[in-house]
Amino acid sequence: MNPTADPTADGSRPVLIYDGDCGFCVYWARYWQKLTGSRVRFGPYQDLAAHYPHVPLAEFRRASQYIAADGRRAAAAEASFLTLSHAPGKQFWLTLYRRLPGFAALAELVYAFIARHRPAGYRISMLLWGRDYAPPRYELGAFLFLRGLGLVYLAAFVSFGVQARGLIGSHGILPLGEFADAVRAAVGAERFYLVPMVFWWSASDFAIQTVCWGGAGLALLLTCNLLPRVSLLLLYILYLSLLYAGQVFMTYQWDVYLLEAGFLALLMSFATTPGVWLLRWLLFRFMFMSGVVKLLSGDPNWWNLSALSYHFVSQPLPTPLAWYAAHLPAALLRCATGGMFVIELGLPFLIFCPRRLRFLAAGGMLLLQTLILITGNYNWFNLQTMLLCLLLFDDLALRRILPERLLAQWTLPQACRPRRATSLLVAASAALIVLCSLVQMAARFGGSPPAVAQLVARAIEPLHVVSPYGLFAVMTTERDEIVIEGSYDGIDWREYAFRYKPGDVTRRPPWNIPHQPRLDWQMWFAALDDPRRLRWFALFLTRVLQNEPTVMALMASNPFPDKPPRYVRAKFYAYTFSGAADKTPGPWWNRRLLGLYFPAVSLRE
Repeated sequence: MNPTADPTADGSRPVLIYDGDCGFCVYWARYWQKLTGSRVRFGPYQDLAAHYPHVPLAEFRRASQYIAADGRRAAAAEASFLTLSHAPGKQFWLTLYRRLPGFAALAELVYAFIARHRPAGYRISMLLWGRDYAPPRYELGAFLFLRGLGLVYLAAFVSFGVQARGLIGSHGILPLGEFADAVRAAVGAERFYLVPMVFWWSASDFAIQTVCWGGAGLALLLTCNLLPRVSLLLLYILYLSLLYAGQVFMTYQWDVYLLEAGFLALLMSFATTPGVWLLRWLLFRFMFMSGVVKLLSGDPNWWNLSALSYHFVSQPLPTPLAWYAAHLPAALLRCATGGMFVIELGLPFLIFCPRRLRFLAAGGMLLLQTLILITGNYNWFNLQTMLLCLLLFDDLALRRILPERLLAQWTLPQACRPRRATSLLVAASAALIVLCSLVQMAARFGGSPPAVAQLVARAIEPLHVVSPYGLFAVMTTERDEIVIEGSYDGIDWREYAFRYKPGDVTRRPPWNIPHQPRLDWQMWFAALDDPRRLRWFALFLTRVLQNEPTVMALMASNPFPDKPPRYVRAKFYAYTFSGAADKTPGPWWNRRLLGLYFPAVSLRE
C-alpha cells in the first residue's frame, strides 16, 4: 500500500476507482455503491486518475483500486473485499481474505481470471442478475410468507379440530387421556422433555378443542398481521402438542414440515435475511431428499421411470384429475417421471445460485407442486411448499408481479438491523439447525456423523425444529382397499362409506384440499399392513360396534343409524381406475374381492 493525498476526497471516506469504460466494472461498482451507501465514494479512473499521479494508468486498467481515507491503496480482490467491508453484514469477506490460509491467493486468481474476461463476465452478470441489479430486499416476501403461513396453520388446526373428538377424544379411537396416562406411568417426569405438549395439564375433550380452535384463532391473527411473533410462538407450541397428542394420526411428514417452517418463520420475524435463508434451506432439504430417497430405496419403478404409471391410481386420495393422468400414454408418464427427478434432484441446488437461477428453480418447483396438487389430495403440503418458493424471489421481482393497487394497501415492516443479542441468538439457532439437518441428511446417505453432532441432534429431536424428509420413497403398484361392513345377524351385511377414500365405485374421487382426513389416510396405510399389528384398527372397529357418535361423524354414512350392528368385519378389495372414456354415469373404479382383511367380530370378542 502506498500513501497519497486525494484532493477530491473529504478526508473521512475511502474511494473505489474502477474502469468507467468496462461494462462489467460499472455494473458491479453500481451494485457495491448501493450496498455501501455513503460510506464509500465511487468513481471511474478516467475522472480520478489525475488526482493519483503515483498510480500508473496500467494499474487502473488492470484492476480496481481502493484508496483508504488515510491514503493507503489496495488493488484487485483485496480492493473489492475492503469495499465490501463497509456494507452491513459483508465484513466476513475481508476476514476470510486476511485470516483464512489460501483464501487470498485463490481470490486473487479468480479476480485475475474475471479481469481477463470482463466482456463475458458482463454478459453473464446481465443474464444471471438482471440489468439494474440492486442489493436484494425481502421485507415484502417475508410479509407475504407470514400471511400465507397463517392460512396454512389455519387449515391445519381447523382440519384436525373437526376430527379431534373422533380420533383422540375421550370416546375416540385413541383417547388422549389413556395415552397421557401410559406415558406418565412409563417415563415419569421425563415426559415433559420426551413428549412436550400442553396436554400434560389437561387431556380433556375441552382442552383438545381449546388447542385446536385456539390455534385457528392465532392463525387468523398471524394472517391479519396482528401480534405476529406471539402468534408464531404459540402456534408452534400448540401444533407441537397436537403432533404428540394425535399419536398414529399425526405421523405424517407434512406435520413436522409445518412445525419446522413455523419455527423458522419465528426466527425470520426477528432477522429477515437469515430467516429467509433458513427457510430456503428447508425447501432445499424437503425437495432434494424427496428425490434422493426414491433412488436410495432401490425401488425399480423409480429407476426405470415407470412409477407414475402406478402413482395416480395407488396414491392415498386421488382427485378426479388423477383418473385422466393415469390414462396418459406410458411414454409421456416416463418423461414426466424423469422431469420430476430433474426438479427434485437438480433444481434445489439453484436455490443457492444468483437470483435468476433461483427464479428458474422456483418456476420448476411450482410447476411440480401444481401438478401434484391437481392430481392428489395432499392437504396443505403442496401449498406450503409453493409458499416457500415465494422466498426464492426478492422484493424487486415480487413488485413487478403484484398489482400496485394491492401493494398500496399493505403496511410493510421497516427494514432495520436486529439488536446484537437478537442477531447472536438467531445465528446460534441457525447454526444448530444447519448442523442437525446435516446430521440427518448424512444418516440418510448411510454416513456416520461425529458422535457429538449426533448427540446434539438427538437432544433437540423432541422439539421437531429439524426433521428428516423424503416423500414417496417406494411406489405402491396396486391399490388395495379395506371396506368395513356391519351386520345384525351375520348374514345380511351393510357397507360403511368413508368421506374421502374410495368405496362406492360409481362415486367420483372427491376434492378435500387443504383438509387432511386422517382416518381415511390411516385406512390407506392399514391396507399395506397386517391388521394384527395395528392396535388402532381394532379400537376403531370397537367404536363402530358401539355406534360411537364422535367416530361415526368421521364417516360419510352410517348404515345403522338407530341401533349398532352386532357384528363387524373388514373385506379386502383390489381397486383400479375404470377404463371407460365417458364416466357419466359409468363407474370411476373397478374392484375385485381379495378376501377378508379382518374377520367378523362382536363386542364380546
